[in-house]
Amino acid sequence: MGLPDNEATPYVGMVLATTAQVGLIIISKRAMATGMTNYTFVAYSNALAALILLPLSLLLHRSSTRPPLTFSLVWGFFSLGVLGCLAQLTGYTGINYTSAAFASAMLNLIPGFTFILAVIFGMEKLACRSSSFLAKAIGTVVSIAGAFVVTLYKGPQILTLHSSSKLNYTNFYIPQSNWIIGGLFLAADCAVASGYIIVQALILAKYPAELIIVFFYCFFAAILSTIVSLVVDRDLSAWALQPNIRLFAVLYSGIFGSAFQVGVTAWCLHKKGPLFVAMFHPLGIVIAASLGIIFLGDILYLGILVGSIIIVIGFYSVMWGKASEVKVVENSEKSPLLTTDEEQIQV
Repeated sequence: MGLPDNEATPYVGMVLATTAQVGLIIISKRAMATGMTNYTFVAYSNALAALILLPLSLLLHRSSTRPPLTFSLVWGFFSLGVLGCLAQLTGYTGINYTSAAFASAMLNLIPGFTFILAVIFGMEKLACRSSSFLAKAIGTVVSIAGAFVVTLYKGPQILTLHSSSKLNYTNFYIPQSNWIIGGLFLAADCAVASGYIIVQALILAKYPAELIIVFFYCFFAAILSTIVSLVVDRDLSAWALQPNIRLFAVLYSGIFGSAFQVGVTAWCLHKKGPLFVAMFHPLGIVIAASLGIIFLGDILYLGILVGSIIIVIGFYSVMWGKASEVKVVENSEKSPLLTTDEEQIQV
């Protein structure tokens, strides 16, 4: 993928991808509030993303430089489509039952699920005595805890940039039963999304052509979600792109939510590994709170501030662990006769 190859690019890319994801949560909820179903929304967004990614992938990944396609690779692409489609459908269903803020917080379960799957698949060595492993494990738990503090603890008001009369959509009453059902759907979304990250990392190791992988993922996800929509929801009015918020949501999802976000995430996954990508999800709740205060007139509460600080502490704990691993690898390259347990860590 044609991105500048320097040390800071993966960090900037993941921050932008996380911001795009937060915007997608807010816009998609507004669109589905008009009667658009999550099935048609997923189908439209993935179809548009596939159309955008097809010429880009062929342009950036020339036939002379990319590995040949095999049946096992195409099957892997289809598996990504199944996992991605399932994650999107369960995720948007959860968003429908809850709120954008709740959904942003629940997405922070992904680092924990990814860390566990990375250990199971041997992508993360279970070295409890390794300082880098402990830093990542503790940082993952701390980040998840901070995300829940942001959502579950409100506290007193400390800052607002707009008048209190401005409409705040996140404060509408939602029945407790809906929160439980939505939470279960979002938890399933996180579990499937973690599996998607692991499978994508395995495929990238064999086929390092990020945009082609993302194209096939969007292509298969569009086909699968269309079939599901035609079987489950036979109301053709759900496919209409009026009012305009539906069209805007589809365009945003296809361009920024799928093509840009998934493409950049795949590139960062190839460069840094699955845990690095997953650890940026806790930043989503911080970005959501910031954008809400600036553009929607949301109020900054003490809980948001405390939770954000906890998230940042966990984030830098994991980044310290990642940096320690890089140093170990560099030292092992300089002194090949010196081996330690940390050199075997792959993530």
